[in-house]
Amino acid sequence: MSQTKIVSQKQIVEILSQKRKRKLTVGFTNGCFDILHFGHVSYLQKAKKGKDLLIVGLNSDASVRRIKGPQRPINSQRHRASVLAALECVDYVVIFSAETPLKLIQSVRPDVLIKGADWKGKGIVGEDFVKSYGGRAEFIKFEKNCSTTNVIEKILATCSP
Repeated sequence: MSQTKIVSQKQIVEILSQKRKRKLTVGFTNGCFDILHFGHVSYLQKAKKGKDLLIVGLNSDASVRRIKGPQRPINSQRHRASVLAALECVDYVVIFSAETPLKLIQSVRPDVLIKGADWKGKGIVGEDFVKSYGGRAEFIKFEKNCSTTNVIEKILATCSP
């Protein structure tokens, strides 16, 4: 079942054209989601709250390398997408390889664009577009000290002599 939740950009447009007939509220968020941890799950559960559908734009492996450096991602896009799709709060996962998710956001046309609270006031990609047709941006507070970088640092610390 969860594998059917991983779709292409073209497929999500087709799916949403049918779902929107039922006046469903569509939320969109994006990220690398490299080593899925409590902070990710908490964030995604909060992102889903009050929305009928939550779509996650997932950075491709090449995109993650450009953002995080040559040692990342730890997990492949196929594995990251599968883990995200297994979460009850995630309705669809769309992998994108562009530098930003703007074209994907323009295709999805979410009612709510969701990002971490650390982005508030910084002008998030797609925010102006979503607001142009009456959508809104929502910012979610992160769990403290709960990031993929922290997880990697803890692992490396336990491996060091």
